[in-house]
Amino acid sequence: MKYKTIIYEKIGEIAKITMNRPEVMNAISREAFEEMIDVLPKAEDDDEVKALILAGAGDNFCSGHDLGKSTEEASWPRDPWQMRKTSDKNLWNFTVNLRDFPKPTLAMVQGYCIMGGWKLAMASDIIIASEDTKFADRAVRWGGTNVQYTTFFFDVGPRKAKEYLWTGDFIDGKEALRLGMVNRVVPRERLEEETMELAKRIILNSPIALRISKASINLATDIMGQTPAAKICYYMDALGNALTRQSLPEDAEPGKRGVEAARERDKRFGGNKA
Repeated sequence: MKYKTIIYEKIGEIAKITMNRPEVMNAISREAFEEMIDVLPKAEDDDEVKALILAGAGDNFCSGHDLGKSTEEASWPRDPWQMRKTSDKNLWNFTVNLRDFPKPTLAMVQGYCIMGGWKLAMASDIIIASEDTKFADRAVRWGGTNVQYTTFFFDVGPRKAKEYLWTGDFIDGKEALRLGMVNRVVPRERLEEETMELAKRIILNSPIALRISKASINLATDIMGQTPAAKICYYMDALGNALTRQSLPEDAEPGKRGVEAARERDKRFGGNKA
């Protein structure tokens, strides 16, 4: 597959996937998901690759799902369970595969890391964020419950999770570090250097030891309920979104429902500006 929305490269023993739509802050379209679904097994099957970095081109990591194209919004079914089936492949399966990718994964995050972008960061093993990073999940504002894969409440606890989900407020890099959402916060100009340096230190370990260590930690968190809890939240978000769509007029313009409706909803909350 020839990639149009991502860049895949190998830097020594480290693979790097870069979301490459900086003109729309790396918003994730269905095409982008299809390309990431295609490239992930390549990095897994390549014995020369010891770790994977996920990045975003330009000033932002990822602004979330692409709401700007009417074809993106219009293609989602209105029935809750049909929506679940449609979203399973792109929104759930890929993210869980990223979470369980057998090699260490590092998210290199800067600028906006919102909703669908935050989901990808949460599924990574390590998050290195620049000081100007802004995290947010505005799913509740927009008629859902949370982004489709969320482990946020495991990081910050249920009370803080409710606060940020119910307000949709931004969380800056400093606060994200304090809450335990990220591993390190660094100046923007040092972000790539610091991420690469950490990845190189990690892969000094035996690949087998790293694989078993990651599997053991992931299995332990699943015994504590992480992935089952995330899947329940995923189903509830699909239901919430479908019910919200059912309340919209049949002749509502899809693109307007997406971008413009989101902007109108955000205005009501004021404060905590981007």
